[in-house]
Amino acid sequence: MAKLFSDEWMKSFAKLWNADRDMVENLSEAGFSSSIGFGCVGDKKPVGIVEVKEGRVVYAGEFQGQALDWDLRAEVDAWKEWLTEGFGFDKLGVSISTGKLSFVAGDYRQMIRYPNMAKPFLRHFELMGKLKTEFTR
Repeated sequence: MAKLFSDEWMKSFAKLWNADRDMVENLSEAGFSSSIGFGCVGDKKPVGIVEVKEGRVVYAGEFQGQALDWDLRAEVDAWKEWLTEGFGFDKLGVSISTGKLSFVAGDYRQMIRYPNMAKPFLRHFELMGKLKTEFTR
């Protein structure tokens, strides 16, 4: 069991992402290439990162100061809830409006306007939920 957003955890997440045909195809069709950081509220910087090129993760691991297009943050308990109970459009709106999920970088509105981006955004939570995770900081 790996710690949330640790190097090992991020690499396992990348394998699931790249093995998910719909995820890769939808993002590839959208021309999605971005660096996405993940962390918790109060972290000075993200803990983990995936770098995506044309829908496929080409790098995953610990954040080492890379430029970010997206940076998602939430409390550990929120990550635990979403990764064990699921995260859909219903939780997306509430989580953003209440500040439970914050985008330190990136514009979630841009993402939810396009089905080729919104579906993979929700799907990435499902993929994360498949990992055996130690929810400690």
